[in-house]
Amino acid sequence: MKSFMGKLEHLLEIGGTKKDITLLVISGVALIFSLTGILDFLPFNIAWVSIILCGVPIILEAIIGLVTAFDIKADVLVSLALIASVCIGEDFAAGEVAFIMQIGALLEDLTVAKARAGIEKLVKLTPQTARVVRGSTETVISASEVKIGDILRVLPGEGIAVDGVITSGQTSIDQAVMTGEPIPIDKTVGDEVSSGTVNRFGTFEMRATKVGEDSSIQRMISLVQSADAGKAKIVGMADRWATWIVVIALTAAALTWAITGEIIRAVTILVVFCPCALVLATPTAIMAAIGNATKHSFLVREGDALERLSKASKITFDKTGTLTYGTPKVIAVKSLSESYTERNIYSLAAAAEQFSEHPLGKAIVNCYKQHTDNPISKATGFEMQLGRGVCAFVDGKRILAGNMDMMNENKIVCQTNPEIQGFLNSGSTVTYIAAENEVIGYLVLSDTIRKESGAMINALQSCGVQPVLLTGDNKNSANSIAKQLNIDEVYANCLPEDKLKLIEKYQENEQSVCMIGDGINDAPALKKAAVGIAMGGIGSDIAVDAADIVLVDDEVKELPHLISLSKRMMTTIKLNLSFSMGLNFLAIVLAMTGILNPVVGALVHNAGSVLVIINSALLLKWRKRK
Repeated sequence: MKSFMGKLEHLLEIGGTKKDITLLVISGVALIFSLTGILDFLPFNIAWVSIILCGVPIILEAIIGLVTAFDIKADVLVSLALIASVCIGEDFAAGEVAFIMQIGALLEDLTVAKARAGIEKLVKLTPQTARVVRGSTETVISASEVKIGDILRVLPGEGIAVDGVITSGQTSIDQAVMTGEPIPIDKTVGDEVSSGTVNRFGTFEMRATKVGEDSSIQRMISLVQSADAGKAKIVGMADRWATWIVVIALTAAALTWAITGEIIRAVTILVVFCPCALVLATPTAIMAAIGNATKHSFLVREGDALERLSKASKITFDKTGTLTYGTPKVIAVKSLSESYTERNIYSLAAAAEQFSEHPLGKAIVNCYKQHTDNPISKATGFEMQLGRGVCAFVDGKRILAGNMDMMNENKIVCQTNPEIQGFLNSGSTVTYIAAENEVIGYLVLSDTIRKESGAMINALQSCGVQPVLLTGDNKNSANSIAKQLNIDEVYANCLPEDKLKLIEKYQENEQSVCMIGDGINDAPALKKAAVGIAMGGIGSDIAVDAADIVLVDDEVKELPHLISLSKRMMTTIKLNLSFSMGLNFLAIVLAMTGILNPVVGALVHNAGSVLVIINSALLLKWRKRK
């Protein structure tokens, strides 16, 4: 029996939204013909078209729920009303009830997101091959065949297949996939590297330490899968109260029939107690709120995401690309020589870096172009020193642009003054500029805060939501950003599993958490949080796929509106539910006294459904008054 029911349930699920809309249109036309009597010459009431197309699926689904799990939902009461109406010949009432219920079901379906491909994209991100060095021979093998202790060679631009430790060579690794940091990290012998990260520059060799399911990228895939499976779905209000509604309706109908002896009154009670308005109360409000959110550049991908968002007490932010722009910019230029002005320092730095492929070098050149219309001077003899900086001849002078290690290796005296130390403590990067073996100045680069972030954080706090900074960046950078934005709770150096554990810790303390991020490393946390919001413009596809809501234009200033909208939506839903239940009980009293018959009863309670829809529609243009 269960096998048969399973197959039947599968058959009911076949078909898409277009098919459902087509059947509803046909059913609606049939009800109009039935009401006007245009097709009365037919040997049957044309309302049967609606009963069959809309009512039969409801009845079958109710039977499946009862037989397989004794699951009493709103469709059980609807089925009773349908069958009772047909038994006493009230075909139009049966068709009308079936039609309005299927409209509610369609609205519910439209608010549910379809299957997403985020995990598949993570799998594709994992390198499929690796260069294994055995003796003097280099062999390309499948990444899955790499064993612990194997020596791997990684060329510039290649992804790292497994976790390991560098045994020879120097390079810069783009770790954004794991930490979200915008600037590649310089690595040398003895440093650890993670699978899924990208080798930007030098060739190096490494010894594999974690392979297969133990590697970083595979652990992240597992985190995303487990977080998604653990996120509970909210049950519809009508289904939550269905058992009580069924018991009350049947009791009232039975007592009325027993006392009055008129079965039509009992049937009318079942019809008016049919939870049409109750079923419509939530999805109509959600769809209207989604429409409002769309106008403010939010793409809501999960139907109940706004319902969950309304209960959030904390919002955890990734830093890079969310509260900041995610790209390094020159924030200061300082001269340490009387012979060179700050403009000279900037010009020489841009000239030396113009052929660099390093993100810091590119940032210096791009910022210089934005800062001045002067052309960049020609440079010759360009040389890049991995993990150190660049060297070039500009206007006949040997110019070095790099870190302190580069200065020391070239025996150039370089000291850290209190101002430089202050920049370093704030998480900024300092690039020293030397000319003819003398430090003449330095440039300070940093990820900059979005101009709207400060006001947005203040607005969130006024909404009763506490912001938390959750970032893979270093402690100095994280604390600096948090201080500027007035965020008290800060967690730095967070790997994907760290972010996931922190959210789990909040949830264990019964705190509902919303997570906002943009990187691949945020995907597990976005999945695990009660609501995940991804930055759609600059965010990775995987982060977007993991999220419930996508901020299309990356304008975080609208987040307070989204929070307020979610709370307003819940208020609307509660009003809808209270009204629909009150109307149902009033209609029952009128049905008991014989004032309402099944057809008029159906019209009355469907009029209530219309009022619920109108109330929900007010959310479309709602905005909190300042």
